[in-house]
Amino acid sequence: MPETLKSEDMSFGYLINDVTLLFRKHFDRRAVRFGLTRAQWRALKALHRHPGQRQNELAEQLEMEPIAVGRVIDRLQAAGFVERRPDPRDRRAWRLHDTEQARGVIDGMDEIARGLRLDAHNGISHADLVTTMNVLNRMKDNLQALDNPADGD
Repeated sequence: MPETLKSEDMSFGYLINDVTLLFRKHFDRRAVRFGLTRAQWRALKALHRHPGQRQNELAEQLEMEPIAVGRVIDRLQAAGFVERRPDPRDRRAWRLHDTEQARGVIDGMDEIARGLRLDAHNGISHADLVTTMNVLNRMKDNLQALDNPADGD
């Protein structure tokens, strides 16, 4: 990349998107043995970490529409990975929990993700990875701040 290129002219969005698409492609290839989609895996992982969430809470955490999360949960429930339990404080609501069957695949899915990260990090120093993560987190913060401008601006 030319040293004379200005920061505001560096288009890295396409590169970030390409890396994301490649991660997804290779993750899906490796995870096919579990029969879970990426969306199902994300939901399952979130429920494993925080069992007992309501569907709307899970949707917010995953940054998905509630109706889409509902379809994901329906499929996970049909496959035996998730169960809906009545909310003891609200008889109209359900709490979501991962099942023993789900807990049986969590470690395997984590292993796939860890292996893919190691493959992606090949030849990249730890210091460079830390710098990259810091820069990307700062960019994320900057872009999120655009949604919540400070009072008086």
